[in-house]
Amino acid sequence: MMHMLLAAGGPARHGGQLFFAVLPVIVLAIAFDAYCLVDLIRSESARYLPKFVWGLIIVLVSAPWGGLIYLFVGRDRGQRRSAL
Repeated sequence: MMHMLLAAGGPARHGGQLFFAVLPVIVLAIAFDAYCLVDLIRSESARYLPKFVWGLIIVLVSAPWGGLIYLFVGRDRGQRRSAL
């Protein structure tokens, strides 16, 4: 089995292709978390928890779940956002 993998270029040959296939998903996840953090910073307050706790949730909970939790639960919808 091993000689067949080595003859075909091995598993490392497909690793680069996989990286470039997953790269757009990684970039979107980072951009979404950045959007949520900027929205949190620009808001005057957040619902249910202090803003720094929401920031930790956005960053530490697996992307995109932390940002989605913030947008659906913690974001004050009736509030205007301040300019940076």
